[in-house]
Amino acid sequence: MCDYRHDNQQSNLAGMFILESIRQFKIRKLGVQPYENVWRDMQAFTQNRTSETPDEIWLVEHFPVYTLGLNGKREHLLNVGNTPVVQTDRGGQVTYHGEGQAIIYTLFDLKRLNLNSQQIVALLENAMIQTLADYKICAVARADARGVYVENKKMGSIGLRIKQNGCYHGLSLNNNMDLTPFNFINPCGYADLKMTQLADFGIIIETDELAQHIVFNLLKNFND
Repeated sequence: MCDYRHDNQQSNLAGMFILESIRQFKIRKLGVQPYENVWRDMQAFTQNRTSETPDEIWLVEHFPVYTLGLNGKREHLLNVGNTPVVQTDRGGQVTYHGEGQAIIYTLFDLKRLNLNSQQIVALLENAMIQTLADYKICAVARADARGVYVENKKMGSIGLRIKQNGCYHGLSLNNNMDLTPFNFINPCGYADLKMTQLADFGIIIETDELAQHIVFNLLKNFND
């Protein structure tokens, strides 16, 4: 159980997480990019990689877009207006991406890392939970609906594609964004699911810094 108190002030962890490539992981900071371009690049990377290809971690934000996973049902798109909808190849249902949301794509050779699908999902969830704990936000994972939740609202999502022993896609953590577009879908296929973000808890931090913090906590699992 968490027992944290929040101060409405800018994070005092600013500047701590300046990442370079670490051991077998190559880190790329992509800035704000169209979703479909990055998705196609992930597919190509995974298709062309060999047993010698270093694993990569991509830090990115996306322009506004709704994405439907492999199990996605269009009935969960309620009133998306002119926002693009992309049918993608990750797991899961429907979600929204926009600026102010930290996205970490993990292009990993799971066989080389000796990880199965459940283990990589747990690692991604734990990286978000630990990051939020560092900001005194108590978050939990749910086995029945993967992702990370704070006070029964969803803050972090996970969707992966596993192919040829490699995985791509990854996680998203809501930082300081317009959450309104989530009202126009059933997030992750759940009609009553509410979304939240770090800013709602008085944590003001640059999205790039948050992304680096998540990666820092993720890589601790590989470097201990």
